[in-house]
Amino acid sequence: MPAALVTGAGGGLGLAIGRMLAGRGYDVCITDLAGEAAGRAAHAIGTGAWSRRLDVTDAADCSAAAGEVAERLGALDVWVNNAGILIPGLAHQQDLDAQRAMLEVNALGTFNGVRAALDAMMPAGRGHVVNVVSLAGLVAAPGEVAYAASKHAAIAFSIGTLADLRRSGVTGIHVSAICPDGIWSPMLEGKLDDPDAAASWSGTMLSPERVAERVSGLLDKPRPVVAFPRWRGAFVRVFDAFPSLAVRLIPLVMKDARRRQQRFKRKLERQAA
Repeated sequence: MPAALVTGAGGGLGLAIGRMLAGRGYDVCITDLAGEAAGRAAHAIGTGAWSRRLDVTDAADCSAAAGEVAERLGALDVWVNNAGILIPGLAHQQDLDAQRAMLEVNALGTFNGVRAALDAMMPAGRGHVVNVVSLAGLVAAPGEVAYAASKHAAIAFSIGTLADLRRSGVTGIHVSAICPDGIWSPMLEGKLDDPDAAASWSGTMLSPERVAERVSGLLDKPRPVVAFPRWRGAFVRVFDAFPSLAVRLIPLVMKDARRRQQRFKRKLERQAA
């Protein structure tokens, strides 16, 4: 049975990815900083899932987790770096501790996971590391600037690591970055009234299950970077290519995003009534 590990899988997208992997026949290690949440998630998935507490900012802990999976099942086939945090706020006003926390979890946590996974995969010469980034990794997101910066670091590390593997003659190990639009998950549930988080509603709000399906497709056909939906990837790349134009248009884009955010909140309220 192939083996996989998913970080930040106590709920939301991580749980959806864990379910997808179990459905594909993987023995899945469900990890989360909250060990109890990981345990509940593994129980909800059922057969083929087990849990472990994991702090992705701790490189030694990541290495230990990868080693445990490889020892238990003989190999580590898939590692999904999904753990992440979002703390909105204006870049010039935000608390430095908040910015540091996002860099440590979203960027350094990804670095640690990639290194741990590769150390376990290299002896077999095969495996696939999937890094859940975000469209914010392709363009600066107003109100979520430090988050976007941490995701830019994650995607650079992802692409660069794949390039270094190929330079070293390693062809059986893949590294992919998936950059989805906003995902309705615990990360955003408490931010419906936060105007600084409005950029997350500027496009298509996705379900965790829909993104998990796209991750499944990446396992079948590895690619270095996938933006999802594709049209949104093209849209944000235009903004990234023409920063002066992007800065001029930001007030209009954010005004529309705020309207979408409020509309989404009203939709949820109607569904709950």
